Amino acid sequence: MISIVTGRLAFPGLSPHFAYIVMLKIIRTLIRPDSEETNPEGAEIAQAANLLQIGEFQLLQLAYAEWYGEELPDTLTDSLFTDYMIRKQVPHWARHYARRINDWDDRGLLDSGDTTFHRYDRGYSVLAPGGIRRFCIATAALVVFVGGSLWVGHLAAGGKSVSILPPYFDEKELTTKPRRGGVGPGS
Repeated sequence: MISIVTGRLAFPGLSPHFAYIVMLKIIRTLIRPDSEETNPEGAEIAQAANLLQIGEFQLLQLAYAEWYGEELPDTLTDSLFTDYMIRKQVPHWARHYARRINDWDDRGLLDSGDTTFHRYDRGYSVLAPGGIRRFCIATAALVVFVGGSLWVGHLAAGGKSVSILPPYFDEKELTTKPRRGGVGPGS
């Protein structure tokens, strides 16, 4: 993004060199979008990320965590991103992970909605088991409670009210009496 104050490129949290590299990559992609994926190993990563419906860098994070048994350290994030996105260098552990995801998909074993694949997604959620049924039961209970309360109120008013909804008026209270000296129609 461009800073309004300085008029220069500003990427919060990124070093200026890294931000410059990212902008070059974006400009190259905009100029030649058809030459985006020329690396077959990068295409494997992209295909696996598309199958899981996550970003490529998230796939790299998942692959690192699976291979090394720990989360990707912040100190490696910039270099890994630069190596992968700019230099087109795919780590062996990422290639292995992507091939396994692609293989699972080919065999019909892949569940792309599994939360382990989406642990880096901030807004990702899965419906609770029986969530729709519980919602319908809660809605029905609310309708019965409110409807029952209104019916009890109607009966408490003697059952002769004009409406089941409050305020409870009888028919004789709603009859109009001619007014004298008023302004308007019928006066």
